[in-house]
Amino acid sequence: MTFSELGVGAKVLQAITELGFERPMPVQEVVLPILLNEETDLIALAQTGTGKTAAFGIPTIQNLDYTNPYTEAVILSPTRELCVQIANDLTNYAKYIPSCTVVPVYGGASIEVQKKALKKGAKIIVATPGRINDLLRRKYVDLSHVRWAVLDEADEMLDMGFKDDLDFILGQTPEDKHTLLFSATMPDEVARIASNYMHNPKEVTIGVRNSGSANVRHCYYLVQAKDRYLALKRIADYYPSIYAIIFCRTRSETQEVASALIRDGYNADALHGDLSQAQRDHVMERFRCRNLQMLVATDVAARGLDVSNLTHVINYNLPDEIEQYTHRSGRTGRADKTGISIAIVNLRERHKIKAIEKIIKKKFEQVPVPTGMDVCEKQFYNLIAKVERVEVNYDEISKFVSEVVKRLEWMDKKELISRFVSLEFNRFLEYYRNSPDLNVAEKEEKAKIEKKKSKVQPNDVGMARLFFNLGYDDKILPQRLIGLINDTCNNKDIKIGKIDIMERFSYVDVDGMYANDIIEAFHGETYRRKSLIVEAANAKKAGNDKKSRRRSSKDNDIDKKTAKESRGNRKGDKKSKGNNTSDKKKKRKRGQYR
Repeated sequence: MTFSELGVGAKVLQAITELGFERPMPVQEVVLPILLNEETDLIALAQTGTGKTAAFGIPTIQNLDYTNPYTEAVILSPTRELCVQIANDLTNYAKYIPSCTVVPVYGGASIEVQKKALKKGAKIIVATPGRINDLLRRKYVDLSHVRWAVLDEADEMLDMGFKDDLDFILGQTPEDKHTLLFSATMPDEVARIASNYMHNPKEVTIGVRNSGSANVRHCYYLVQAKDRYLALKRIADYYPSIYAIIFCRTRSETQEVASALIRDGYNADALHGDLSQAQRDHVMERFRCRNLQMLVATDVAARGLDVSNLTHVINYNLPDEIEQYTHRSGRTGRADKTGISIAIVNLRERHKIKAIEKIIKKKFEQVPVPTGMDVCEKQFYNLIAKVERVEVNYDEISKFVSEVVKRLEWMDKKELISRFVSLEFNRFLEYYRNSPDLNVAEKEEKAKIEKKKSKVQPNDVGMARLFFNLGYDDKILPQRLIGLINDTCNNKDIKIGKIDIMERFSYVDVDGMYANDIIEAFHGETYRRKSLIVEAANAKKAGNDKKSRRRSSKDNDIDKKTAKESRGNRKGDKKSKGNNTSDKKKKRKRGQYR
């Protein structure tokens, strides 16, 4: 079907035709006929990047009453980037409807500028929940005439903690408005909003509910935890034209990985919550222009990003909440293009892969980490492809070619090609000549884990004491230790008791039920590039106590010897003192002292 057949009006149709819209995408084919022909509440479950903005934007523009000056539509989105993108898209769709004014309001920008824009009149407000909440409380926004409320990426807004803001904002709108809810997944909180603020909504699902995009291939590499960064570099080198977002768990890890990639010569940068808005905009502009090939980001920082044609999404760490994987992988494979979602996992994380497969209704493919020679071969043929595609301006270089031919005529064709390739290719050959195999042999690795695993027995109160080779020297604090245990074990229900932090190590009391699992989970893990050792504290403590006893015995011997020498010295001092007194008396008798 065409947009015209779906019921799109002439003015909007002219605008979207100029934007290059030819045929509607699946979500538009389903949603547009409903919203253009009847006024109803709607729940639409579809992945990011499937054309949702046009699906709700076009009907919103066409259904407004332009004879009154009131704000009749409010569209809420989780991030400022998505807010700006939606506002720009709607402005383009309404190009030939002058009275359709679209005003974006979002944090990180001047609130005074936004207030002035609102005073001039806004038919549609596109907003982040935090900023419009602020404007509502200051009485700069009036939503009492809103006829359409749209929640885009509703699940992400709730994940980011905007539940109370959404309740307040929707509470300022009329009861008889129509609410459109667009979401990639349908968790309980989204269902709650639907039940509280929607009236007999129609529900449509594009694809399989809560599943990943059909255009995304899902695969994982199984490596040792310590080899995670080396595996990332292999992936980047194996795909020379990579254009990817790399997801990390924490801000510090995001910055560490990005800094390491930059140091190793890759076009990469970090995106996380510690950046100012100006820094964030600068990084995103470079990434959109492809001056950066890889963007290392946290889940929160990457929410709402609209970047086209990503080739890969790389999960440097799998997300703590499995459902978040759907949002990550949905960044690639958009607009009928294909993409690859890669997870770098160690052996203890494999159970997460199974859990994700159940959610996205797709199977992961285990792929071997490319060997050094695999990478060199791929880079070699990529170089040849570049040579084949390069544009040659014969008019400008002709004056140099004859001299070059003259200087190189002593080489035959094979020699010339070999030297040319080596000039560009030697650094890869040098780096990967003796590179190790990063793939994990699963049976051998499981045997190692079982061999190293200490059997911890809980005490009478069900707690077990573990030894960690982290102390004050590593700038570790009790809160960080607790977070490290929760994150590494992916379990926030572990009961943690007494924590004793020493100079170079720590003792932690944990729920005895999970003690062995914790030891296994930390096998092969690192903290600030330090290999972690987690063991049952009883054996470790016995060894420390034995050393302490040896030190104490030795110290006692030294103390006894020192005391004996000290007593001897004191006797000598007394004798010496007595002699001095006698000499003084003798001198007095001789009249030398008066």
